[in-house]
Amino acid sequence: MKKDIIIGLVVGFIANIIGLFIATKVLGQGGGFIEAIETANAQGFISKLISLGAVLNLITFFFFLSKKQDDRAKGVLIATICIAILTLLFKFI
Repeated sequence: MKKDIIIGLVVGFIANIIGLFIATKVLGQGGGFIEAIETANAQGFISKLISLGAVLNLITFFFFLSKKQDDRAKGVLIATICIAILTLLFKFI
């Protein structure tokens, strides 16, 4: 049970990183991933970019629920909450 929550947590963070990568490629201006992150941070919209990356967590959450893997879905939810807190920190700091 605890193992499944940790797996969901890891999957949630990985899904967010992949979503962040996709968001930088779609919204970026042709530069690399790191360059897009640095530009977003310098221009003050890094929190919005991280939030866009969290969209994939929604997909993984409902995937785990449809497969009756509730503990893994809980892990994804915990990861999403951690990302939301991180986004708030970026926005207000």
